[in-house]
Amino acid sequence: MVDAFVRLVCPECTKEWQDNPAELQNLRSNFSCPKCHATRRLTEFMRTERDLEAVKQFQ
Repeated sequence: MVDAFVRLVCPECTKEWQDNPAELQNLRSNFSCPKCHATRRLTEFMRTERDLEAVKQFQ
């Protein structure tokens, strides 16, 4: 089985990281950056539209 991942980027500090889309919370819920703790909707952390679509498939 191939592991899926999505790319995330913080809109405040620009930290980039990858995460498993199946382990992410609901797209409309608040999410906090692990570095600067900026809190916004998870959708605002998606790096590309493709990453957003991948998370939608797992929810």
